[in-house]
Formats: sequence, structure tokens, C-alpha cells
Amino acid sequence: MRVGGNLVADDRDGKVKSAPEKSKGLSRKRKRRKKKAVRAVQRLFETCKQVFAEGGPGVIPSPENVDRLRSLLDTLKPDDVGLSPNSPYFQNFGIDGPPPVTYLHLYDCPNFSIGIFCLPQAAAIPLHNHPSMTVFSKILLGSMHIKSYDWVNDPQSSNVKIKSSSGACLAKVNTDAVFTAPHRTSVLYPTTGGNLHCFTAVTSCAVLDVLGPPYSDDEGRTCMYYKEYAFSSFPGDATLALGKNEEHAWLEESGSKPHDLVVRRAEYRGPRILEP
Repeated sequence: MRVGGNLVADDRDGKVKSAPEKSKGLSRKRKRRKKKAVRAVQRLFETCKQVFAEGGPGVIPSPENVDRLRSLLDTLKPDDVGLSPNSPYFQNFGIDGPPPVTYLHLYDCPNFSIGIFCLPQAAAIPLHNHPSMTVFSKILLGSMHIKSYDWVNDPQSSNVKIKSSSGACLAKVNTDAVFTAPHRTSVLYPTTGGNLHCFTAVTSCAVLDVLGPPYSDDEGRTCMYYKEYAFSSFPGDATLALGKNEEHAWLEESGSKPHDLVVRRAEYRGPRILEP
């Protein structure tokens, strides 16, 4: 039994002897991994502070800052944030309907937030938007299907969406594919890059999101969910000069969070962020 430091008790005579060299080596490796993880999370926080220092609704970081934060997230690994495929968030909960999603909160301030969504196999986060936000999404482990859209605006008025007779708005597919960790961090912008997206866990998976700025009901950045209809659902409501019909869909606000979406908040147990 370990009693502290590099000492263990001898079960035969109660004397204390030095731990085997192998145990010492493992202990040093664990310490190095822990220090590396602490540095990685703290560096992420410091970089976000700088990247979003002049941020605000609809403000996109400079291309240099986007590349800087993206490159840093690309190096992030599950154990840097205390995750592994054996983490309890990925277990089969044995319930009817989609498994619950677990959210681990790392940090938030008026300029940005950092959090991790953990999805057991077959769990899903339905189609939703990110109003006036720039979002960095890094798949930490597992495989997930991502489908994303951008709004299609009226050619005669770039700020007006094309609507169907029922009020649904036209959107074009940006991404529709399965991504497996490690994969390059994806970035979506206020009006491009797949601002509306949904996640479905092909295997148990985790994705770290950096939102700049974060959601805020008080400031009009409320998360909206959408129902998706095939383009052919409203024939004659829009004429597409370019592209194929299957690249488009009609999206209609669902009005509230889907009843079968369960998001549980759990304590983040990875390295803590230290503020000055």
C-alpha cells in the first residue's frame, strides 16, 4: 500500500522500502502528462482571451487569429481535458429514446465560452443555430455525423431570407459527412461556414466548442431549433439558378427545445483554468 512520496510498506515485516524503479518511472510520466494537460487548457484560455478581446455579436476574428486558435485546438487531446473512451458520460444509460448528452463547462465570460459535449452512441444534438457567433468545434474522440446549413438570401436583397408559403426559410447544405477524431477543427461564422448544424454520435464521442460571443437571451442570442423539410416539400416557392435541389432544404423554427433532447450538466474534472 502506498503511504506517500516514493515509499511503500513491506507487507511481510511492516518496514518501509523504496518503490520499484518502474513505479517511479510511471509516476514521473503521470506528472509530465498532468503538467502538459494543465498547460494545454491554460494556453487555450489565454489564446481565446486574446482572439476574442475585441469581439462582439457578429464580429469575426481576423484570419490570423482564426488560424491561431484553430491550430491550437487541433493539438488538443482527450486526456488534456480529463476525458477517455471509458468516461462515464459515454455509458449506455438503458433508457427509451435518444441517450442524454452531457455538458462539461470549462469557462465563460461576455466575450467567449468553452465547453465540451459528450454524446453516447446514437445520441444527437438537433439542428440549431449560433446567432451572430463564431464557433470553433474540435472533435476530441469518437466519430460523429455533422450536417450543417447556411441560409440562402434573396438575390435582390442580401439581408432577406427566401421563404416558403408556410414561412420556412431556404438553406443550403454546407456539410453532410462523418468525422472521426483526430480531425481538423471546424469553424463556423455568423452567416457562413454552416451556422446551423446538428450532431449525431456514430460512436461515443466528444466535441469541444468555443463560442464567441456565447449565447445570451438578454442580448438576443437565443439558441433556436429547426425542423427540416426537403426542398420538394414546397414546390414552386423558389427557383434555384445554381446547384441541385438536393443541396437545399427548408428550415422552420420549432419554437422550443425538442422534448426528447436531454442535456445533463456534469462537473468538469480536467485541469482548471486559472485567471489572473
